[in-house]
Amino acid sequence: MGETRVDLLHLLEDLRDAYPGSIEETILTEIIANALDSGATQITFECDPSSSTLTTVDNGSGMRRRELARYHDIAASSKTRGQGIGFAGVGIKLGLLVCEEVVTETRRGKSHVATSWRLASRHRAPWKWLSPPGLVPGRGTAVRLKVHNALSPLLDPGFLEVTIHRHFQPLLDPTFDNFLAAHYPEGVAFHVNGRRLEKPRWTAPLQGPLEIRLLRKRKPSAFGYLICEDVSLPEEGRGLAISTYGKVIRRGWDWLGLTPSVPERVGGLIEVPELAACLTLAKGDFIRTGGRGAMYLGYRKAIQEAVSRQLAAWGDARESIEEAPPREVRPLQRDLVHVLEDLACEFPLLASLVERRSGGQKRLPLGSSGKVTDPRAFVAASVMEQSETDRNAEEIREPSAGKSRETQPSDAEPTHAETAQDHGVLLPGKGVARRPAHYGLDIQFEDRAEDPELGRLVESTVWVNRSHPAYRRALASRSIGYHIALAVAMALAPLAVESANERGFVMAFLSRWGEALDNSNARNRRRR
Repeated sequence: MGETRVDLLHLLEDLRDAYPGSIEETILTEIIANALDSGATQITFECDPSSSTLTTVDNGSGMRRRELARYHDIAASSKTRGQGIGFAGVGIKLGLLVCEEVVTETRRGKSHVATSWRLASRHRAPWKWLSPPGLVPGRGTAVRLKVHNALSPLLDPGFLEVTIHRHFQPLLDPTFDNFLAAHYPEGVAFHVNGRRLEKPRWTAPLQGPLEIRLLRKRKPSAFGYLICEDVSLPEEGRGLAISTYGKVIRRGWDWLGLTPSVPERVGGLIEVPELAACLTLAKGDFIRTGGRGAMYLGYRKAIQEAVSRQLAAWGDARESIEEAPPREVRPLQRDLVHVLEDLACEFPLLASLVERRSGGQKRLPLGSSGKVTDPRAFVAASVMEQSETDRNAEEIREPSAGKSRETQPSDAEPTHAETAQDHGVLLPGKGVARRPAHYGLDIQFEDRAEDPELGRLVESTVWVNRSHPAYRRALASRSIGYHIALAVAMALAPLAVESANERGFVMAFLSRWGEALDNSNARNRRRR
């Protein structure tokens, strides 16, 4: 008999609350994620409402006896960050909250063992060895959940199918088969009550590919598509979904920081395997600080640009979801362009917040043509690769500049060069040029009366806390510019450096910010 001796109920409830969806949805998605991490190509579910059980069986690598014993320890895991999408069998452990019994059977080589586990009290979760019930025909793992509630969604095949399609959409879309073949060479098949889930393609009147290539690689590092329908999409189909290793992490437009003019009619999906290393503990969001945060923000900016180009090719104006900054932030917003360019040379992780502009962005002295082994090299690679793409697109457009509009077919498909043009683009059907899109660091304001922080970094936006007493004092003493600069510096510090070096970064930021005023005055004198 093995037993966990902690306040288990409290710990499991905290784990449950860390996930955005219902506990049944979390249990199901985590079971699938761990099956995928074990190399499973077949995952089956059998619902039996008469006995209130859900049985799932996969043909993954299975576990040995020692591994199965350790599996009952909360948060125990042998996985390496970035190499999977599950975490420590959390789905099974959360099952203790809604189940009378959790039976786990696993077979690997000559090892064929099984256990029974239950939550006996707030502090006791006893488990014991069982004779294998024969749920696993060959290699793999099976889990049988006997739920308390006979009306639980876990016993509804329709709920299982909808949840699998929503959370693992790339695995059920043939468009991603080739891209995910490196990680799932044999593909993945899902069966619910004996019926295999179909893999329909997402079709629409308008569909455009999304690809992001780094360091001149032939294969894209991120792949997906946008679609635009003639009618409004269902609520869950709106916006761009981002996934890693086939598991959808975020959906909508909020995470991307931009939205089309008709957001209810535009959707899409993009798969970015490398972002598996940037997932939070609950695997429902991405880390925003340090090296992993820089990698996520770098990819996010590249996705922003790819989406904006596709929307422009469709004649759809890009509008930021964020409001224009107030008057007091405009001088600092202008100086930030130069401050971040200079600081990125000394603090490379800030490069993900450096705006790339048409006409030649300052190239940062980072990265190499070799393999990307850390986030700093990734950020530099994305900056340099996009500069090359913009120049190549410009060279392709120049020879055809003299051609009249009448000589070009009106229904011709846009070429790669036409969809990869820089941001100051004349949209089809528009009479004026678009204002260049902004992808660098932005500053916005919010009211968070209970928050002691001056500001916080969310995606690529610093939100300054207007309810902070120091903000009100700075406003009254007409020193709001310095307060905002300090808030920005403190918000960026966790991304740029380790916690022990944050003070040095804040000092460097304020120094460069002060120098930006002298540089701005010098530029104005030269113009005169």
